[in-house]
Amino acid sequence: MNPSSSYTRRIQEVYPHLHIQDVEMNSMGQNNDVLIVNQTLVFRFPKYAESLQAMIRETQLLNRIKSKVTLPIPNPMYVSFDDLQVGKMFMGYPLIEGQPLWSEDLLLHRNSDIEDRVAEQMVEFLVQLHTAEINEWIADDRNVANVHEEMSGLYTQIQDQLFRFIRPDAQEDISSNFTRFLNNPANRDIRPTCIHGDFGTSNILWSPEKGRMTGIIDFGGSGIGDPAYDLAGILAGYGQEFFEKCIAMYPNGDPIAERVHFYRSTFALQEALHGVIHQDAEAFEAGIRDFR
Repeated sequence: MNPSSSYTRRIQEVYPHLHIQDVEMNSMGQNNDVLIVNQTLVFRFPKYAESLQAMIRETQLLNRIKSKVTLPIPNPMYVSFDDLQVGKMFMGYPLIEGQPLWSEDLLLHRNSDIEDRVAEQMVEFLVQLHTAEINEWIADDRNVANVHEEMSGLYTQIQDQLFRFIRPDAQEDISSNFTRFLNNPANRDIRPTCIHGDFGTSNILWSPEKGRMTGIIDFGGSGIGDPAYDLAGILAGYGQEFFEKCIAMYPNGDPIAERVHFYRSTFALQEALHGVIHQDAEAFEAGIRDFR
């Protein structure tokens, strides 16, 4: 049985009264397979065992913040968390209008009112997210990322699993970059906030006709962490010039800009690492390409 059929059968097991007329599957996501059902509903199935708990946290977070942000975000109306197995567990929500805001789309509107409006919407969303009061989450240490420990662990993984594929001068640059970040005392005391965790071009939806954002999706990497990580997604996706426009609007943005650039520098390595861990050759090649 192909994945689409087995996923459809699973949805029908849990929601027998949901009439499924057509299904479109997208398996391109790193951590989830996605089904579009009846062109109106989105169902996400974790691909890996380590993604199961992440989906539970994501669903809890979405329910907590949906009243705190003005842009549409997934509203988990369908959940199956009773059987925590790959292929059994899923989360579903009504499809959000719009299409991904790719970098080339935004480039067509450089220095325009549309670019200004999109920048304002992005920053407004991030400020709303980063200032959301979720004290009960922060009180639970399992939800809070220790940024310094995470980056130290990431550096160790990169050394152990990627350095053998990376040319010597690039290894030196990576080591210098991580050492500078880890040795900065300020980076041991970063105030955690609610973050999206994957604030990239594929997860930012917009309407070209209306010239504005229409929603934010894929909170699978969300949690409590460094708000600079989300701003690094803007830098990676839309470039330095647009990032500068956004960081100028973000409250107290200048002090975190250095961390933004550091996180940006790790994204390709994280993709390569994902490829090694999950035997995903495409992700590995995309991430390691510039370091060979």
